[in-house]
Amino acid sequence: MTATAQAGPRPLDATAASVLTLCCLIWGVGTVMVKVANTGLSPITNAALRSICAAVVLFVWARWRGIPLFERDGTLWAGLAAGIVFTIEFVTMYIGIAWTTAARATVFIHCAPFVAAAGEHFLVPGHRLSGLRIAGLVAAFLGLLLAIAEPLFTGASGTLYGDVMCLIGGAFWGLLTVLAKTTRFGKCRPEKGVLYQLTVSAVVLAALAPLLETVRIDWTPAVAAAFAYSVLLTVAFGYTIWFWMLGRYSAASLHAFTFLTPIFGVVGAALILGERIGPLTIAGLALVALGIYLVNRPAPAQSRQAESS
Repeated sequence: MTATAQAGPRPLDATAASVLTLCCLIWGVGTVMVKVANTGLSPITNAALRSICAAVVLFVWARWRGIPLFERDGTLWAGLAAGIVFTIEFVTMYIGIAWTTAARATVFIHCAPFVAAAGEHFLVPGHRLSGLRIAGLVAAFLGLLLAIAEPLFTGASGTLYGDVMCLIGGAFWGLLTVLAKTTRFGKCRPEKGVLYQLTVSAVVLAALAPLLETVRIDWTPAVAAAFAYSVLLTVAFGYTIWFWMLGRYSAASLHAFTFLTPIFGVVGAALILGERIGPLTIAGLALVALGIYLVNRPAPAQSRQAESS
């Protein structure tokens, strides 16, 4: 998912940093809300309904703002491919969250920045990995190993299936970023780009739900609140603000801030769900957060260039 490039991105100011911190909080707690919604909705049904409702909200908002969505811009096939990748991401992610804790899920889902960084290294000119970025990849890899090993030491191996599914979901999230960097999908308006993903996933997930699971819909107040959070805050607000900021601030500086997301997710799981966070998961989280920061940290030359823009 990308935003239309604008000239003169600038480094983060205090207001932008505060708003971005709020977005990271929303996304981190979003994993917890998926876990809560899964108590009343079967996982794929949950994902399908989220895509349907979020697509409707975004479509109405875009039409209200007069944003063109159907112009011919050569992005159709790339957009459909992005929708398929997005669908696989959410099938595996939502099933994984149902089979592991929200805290562990948020750690494994955030392998995405490292898959994106590795893909860009080989496919996108000017995005070679070196120095601190390689150190960030190594730190994150060690963090994921620590987190995935904890059930083996504690005997709670029942989370392993969910851990692996979330890891696969995170990998496809990273692949989506690479797709945006290497195809015409990255050239379309952000609202149109998100609608490609939501529309394709809504259709495919709705078709898959009755085939892959026993469809379960039980709208308790907690389930409804958690589902509304996912649709309105995670997608409608969080993604919109993110794309708006991508058009105005240094992308490297923005991405470096996302190390806060898994931290908020783990803390939210402990506070909201009362999950016990094991020491290896905490150590893994610290290494993953450090890795996200190092991989996306602006190089000194980039920082000076951004400041002079």
